[in-house]
Amino acid sequence: MRIKTTEFIIISLILFSFIIGIYLYPLMPERMVSHWNIKGEADDYLSKFWGVFLIPLISIGLFLLYLIIPQIDPLKENIKKFRKYFDGFFILLFLFLFYVYLLTIFWNFGLKFNIGQAMMPALAILFYYCGVLLEKAKRNWFIGIKTPWTLSSDKVWDKTHQLGGRLFKITGLIVLLGAFFKEYILWFVLVPIIITAIYTIAYSYFEYQKVGKSKKFREIQNKNNG
Repeated sequence: MRIKTTEFIIISLILFSFIIGIYLYPLMPERMVSHWNIKGEADDYLSKFWGVFLIPLISIGLFLLYLIIPQIDPLKENIKKFRKYFDGFFILLFLFLFYVYLLTIFWNFGLKFNIGQAMMPALAILFYYCGVLLEKAKRNWFIGIKTPWTLSSDKVWDKTHQLGGRLFKITGLIVLLGAFFKEYILWFVLVPIIITAIYTIAYSYFEYQKVGKSKKFREIQNKNNG
């Protein structure tokens, strides 16, 4: 079976992660920093094995998810309509994980820097592309803004995802700006994400109500004309 370009890129990134981990494993400390607080200070640790191989192992699980989703979704025909954007998102996601992995390895190797600031540009790109993906996504059960109202109506799905796509692009730009304000990095991520989530959920509900009222109005009109 021929390997797709997307699969080749993802597999290469995973293999490269393991190669780096195996090569540098003897040089890593026995307890590796795995988490940093809002100030960029180390505040949690893992054993050397998990510190080196956790992200590569998570990547394997995500790769399996990438392969399975288009096969098991009851609306998989809709996924085919935006498959290149779906593939593009997963390539970016694995590049992001690989980048985070390198930051973690470098930091534990002795290169000290503000890891929050270092992550912000990559996170901004990922959020921005989420916006692109949302604008292209068609109704399905795994990818997108899945509320009872978007899943019940193609029209509500499309309108909600057009709005959500724009908001995620704006979120990406705000996150990028946050790289210049290291003491408030967390707020530059959490605030726009929370606002976007609440607003799109509410928007999908009210759009569904409008669609329902419009449908009832047409049914009454057709009944009266009949």
